[in-house]
Amino acid sequence: MIHFVLLIVCAVAIYLSCEWFVNAVEWLGERLNVGKMAVGTILAAFGTALPESVVTLVAVTTGTTEEAKNIGVGAAMGGPLALATVAYGVTGAMLILKRRKERAAAVLTGVGAARSVDVSPPGGEALGDAKDMKRLAKDQTWFLPIFLVKVSLGLVAFAFKPTLGLLFFAAYAAYFWREIRSSRTAQDDGEDEELEPLKFQPKKASPATWAVVAQTLATLVVIFFAAHYFVAQLDVIGPMLGLSATVTALLLSPIATELPEIMNAVIWVRQGKTKLALANISGAMMIQATVPSGIGLLFTKWHFDDALLWSGIITMAAIVYLLLTMRAHKLTPARLAVAAGFYGIFAIGLVPILA
Repeated sequence: MIHFVLLIVCAVAIYLSCEWFVNAVEWLGERLNVGKMAVGTILAAFGTALPESVVTLVAVTTGTTEEAKNIGVGAAMGGPLALATVAYGVTGAMLILKRRKERAAAVLTGVGAARSVDVSPPGGEALGDAKDMKRLAKDQTWFLPIFLVKVSLGLVAFAFKPTLGLLFFAAYAAYFWREIRSSRTAQDDGEDEELEPLKFQPKKASPATWAVVAQTLATLVVIFFAAHYFVAQLDVIGPMLGLSATVTALLLSPIATELPEIMNAVIWVRQGKTKLALANISGAMMIQATVPSGIGLLFTKWHFDDALLWSGIITMAAIVYLLLTMRAHKLTPARLAVAAGFYGIFAIGLVPILA
């Protein structure tokens, strides 16, 4: 029972610390003079994805056996899978719930207000115009070819393969530079509302820079340790529920390690900042596709078994699905929620692989 209690405590700690983190990182973006979208794709994504990258680095550099090092490889593959499926799916579900609540609240305000309420299904309205869809598709277009190369390298072996890890670092550097540059030249319209007061200094309209940095770092520390203990509890609870260690590692651990990104998205959707929520997920995916992969290539054989290959196929299928709907300007909350179904397909496909 204590493990279930600790699991809930860790989940609550992650959620609350993420709420303080997104509050701080928005102020940090304002201090660094970066655009709204770069706050999601770069600052928030880098902060929440950094712990996972550290886990991969520790696993591949300190592992005494090949199996221990392969934990880092599994983390490098599981992260993008969870983000492309569960994170996007949860965001879509939250958007549907939010729109239903808004419609219900509008109807309750009176007959006049009810007449102006959108009668389309809560999950049926597109997430923005053609410009918004193009912006959303941009990150997926970057991610897909990089991830394809990442999976392909797991199927071959040659002498200079480890050195290709440096190219993944270069790919993220190029993405980072493009995001910062475009965020400062583009107009981030639609989400320019006034920032909420900093939690560390709630009475100040403009908090001190040291307070912004301190809140950002403090919340990241809490997120890191809470996520670490959350995964540790899953490792114990999995066998208690009759799940093997392999199933726990491939199915539950990726969701747990990406929980901060999912929580960030939930918080921003709740605050009405949908673009930031989606930008945080896509930015985290770019980090997960490059930094842990580069580390894994440098320090391991980077050889995939059937389970890892299956995870790569499902991740690419989910991204292709999202990319097609984005380019057709038909991405709705309901279609975004469908992305979570790919994780179910992954789970079903694991049964014969692990049998």
